[in-house]
Amino acid sequence: MFKDLKDKRVLITGSTAGIGLATAQTFARYGAKIGITSQAMTDGVQQSLEGLHQIGGEAEFFQGDLCNTLECKDLIERFVARFGGIDVVINNVGGLVGRKQISEIDDEFFDRVFDLNARSAHMVTKYAMPHLKASAQASGTTSSVILVGSFASYMGGGPGASLYAAAKAWIHTIQKNWVTSYTKDGVRFNVVAPGTVDTAFHADKNDAVRAQINATIPMGRFATAQEIAPTFLFLASHACSGYITGQIINVNGGQYMP
Repeated sequence: MFKDLKDKRVLITGSTAGIGLATAQTFARYGAKIGITSQAMTDGVQQSLEGLHQIGGEAEFFQGDLCNTLECKDLIERFVARFGGIDVVINNVGGLVGRKQISEIDDEFFDRVFDLNARSAHMVTKYAMPHLKASAQASGTTSSVILVGSFASYMGGGPGASLYAAAKAWIHTIQKNWVTSYTKDGVRFNVVAPGTVDTAFHADKNDAVRAQINATIPMGRFATAQEIAPTFLFLASHACSGYITGQIINVNGGQYMP
């Protein structure tokens, strides 16, 4: 399984920690060529790269603020210059930004949430599309865009997370248009929607709050990032999912069942 991912050129945004890094590590085990990204060059980036190399992946770090359209364009150009094309894009960059009730939300906060979660995915996909089309044509199979949605998009988000949930709902919806427009070009679009995952996103929750959340999950616990990662491989692999497009794959331990 996933043998067709060897030497595939995979860009994973927001991937120096959490789900993104776990996904990069999983792709590396199958010999993919991986680009990881972050807004800043942190102390842990070199360690993450070395780890990817040790488990068999060819990997490169690309710094960029993907809230900025021109930096999205530049990042794609640098990735293509390094790897010669793109076969898979995983739009993982995103985040809560902060918790604010409706009366506290100003233009700056509104823009920041949607730039981080929606604009980044749109613009990275926009500039990757010519390369994804070329990949599909050259291989005679399909290329793949995978977006990261959220359980929050169904439920409206927790306290102060309305804009985050709305931005993730945008992610769930925008791909429908892309599927209609670009299936003819051999590009597939799908969403992975995690539930509650034990990453830095939930580091602010104490044991009592975690216990309350666990009670809403049939599996009784938060997911690990490593449990989310294989879904991205499945959707990236033409051999496994070449006829799957326009779908939302919920990975949430039964926390939400549409």
